[in-house]
Amino acid sequence: MITLYHCHAARSFRPLWMLQELGLPYELTMLPFPPRVFAKEYLAINPLGTIPLLIDGDTRMTESSGICHYLGTRYGPTPLVVGVDEPGYGDYLNWMFFSDATLTFPQTLVLRYSQLEPKERRSPQVAADYAKWFLGRLRAVETAVGQAETLCAGRFTAADVVIGYALRLADIIGLGKEFGPNVAAYWARLQQRDGYRRAVAAEDQAAAALTSFASRITP
Repeated sequence: MITLYHCHAARSFRPLWMLQELGLPYELTMLPFPPRVFAKEYLAINPLGTIPLLIDGDTRMTESSGICHYLGTRYGPTPLVVGVDEPGYGDYLNWMFFSDATLTFPQTLVLRYSQLEPKERRSPQVAADYAKWFLGRLRAVETAVGQAETLCAGRFTAADVVIGYALRLADIIGLGKEFGPNVAAYWARLQQRDGYRRAVAAEDQAAAALTSFASRITP
């Protein structure tokens, strides 16, 4: 059984969505964010204290986009993965790496310095600068989805899953209102997918169960 450790709206949503698209059985373990602070027992399982962690037999992975590629190749064949002999293979790989290295990285700094740090350590300037960085890099997505319904290979793939999560996070932290028209339409399409909706439902159910459990053990 695949086990996925997840926090609400965290990067672990990428593999959760991928699992739903593939229809694979899995166990979802929900943790409070950040788990290294609020679930210190998790450090015995993942010394980094980061989310996600996917365990599949002897395989342990912590990189969300890499997990999506792993699931598609390990449990394929599936049209969610672009094959090495397909014309879109290079584009697919580029989007898979672009999703975290270029898009999610600046978002984490916006989130940290606008919401997560103690008030005395927050920095509106840092948050604003990295928001501009993110929106500047998002122009690549604006161009790509202005020419096609999906990012590559003429179909929905794991690349859309991993970039789609970056758009979800942007929406959550208040950057969605800055989307260009093509990205806004693309994001609306992604949210209509059954796999996406099932992932959100699984996340909500697990979050509700975690909240209920916490309320029972809190004096």
